[in-house]
Amino acid sequence: MLRLYAMPGSGNSYKVQLLAALLDLELEQTDMSALDGSTRTDSYLAKNSIGKLPLLQLEDGRYLPESGAILHYLSDGTSYLPDDSYQRSLCLSWMFFEQYSHEPAIAVSRSINLYPERAVDITPEYKQSLLDKGNLALGVLEDQLSKTDYLVGETPTIADVALYAYTHDCHNGGFDLANYPHVLAWVNRMSAAPKYIPMPSGN
Repeated sequence: MLRLYAMPGSGNSYKVQLLAALLDLELEQTDMSALDGSTRTDSYLAKNSIGKLPLLQLEDGRYLPESGAILHYLSDGTSYLPDDSYQRSLCLSWMFFEQYSHEPAIAVSRSINLYPERAVDITPEYKQSLLDKGNLALGVLEDQLSKTDYLVGETPTIADVALYAYTHDCHNGGFDLANYPHVLAWVNRMSAAPKYIPMPSGN
């Protein structure tokens, strides 16, 4: 059986948990934390030299790190990864956007608010820069979702799963989805999907 090493309350771990639920895939799960040093132990680094979560262990014992790569692996052969090469590449484009332009602002702002130990030496100017960049990213989503129900057309893909994780919880980072009605409608569509699961709470 597939095993997921995950951090409760982590958007990156939740991406994998959500996709597995939507696809009705059964995962054994080992809960860990990036905050207590357990991802820097020799035993974990032997599994994943990056030292981050999530990590997927395949049935044959191999390991696959990075949430985007795991989403791509699990979605292969399903409707969440389009057959058409251009549509599939659009999924990847949105996922690169999430990692480069969205998560570094929205997830970091959320983390600072939820984990006070990460807010040491954070200046008001830096926090404002995160809000500015995060709102720019939400504006990009708003523009696309004013045209299509989902990011790559009219059905959900791994692009939606990847971007949903931190977007739906962005209020914890100081963002207001009321300013982005099409994003909010998309969030509601995603959360109404059959077999949807909410993000597990953190420790």
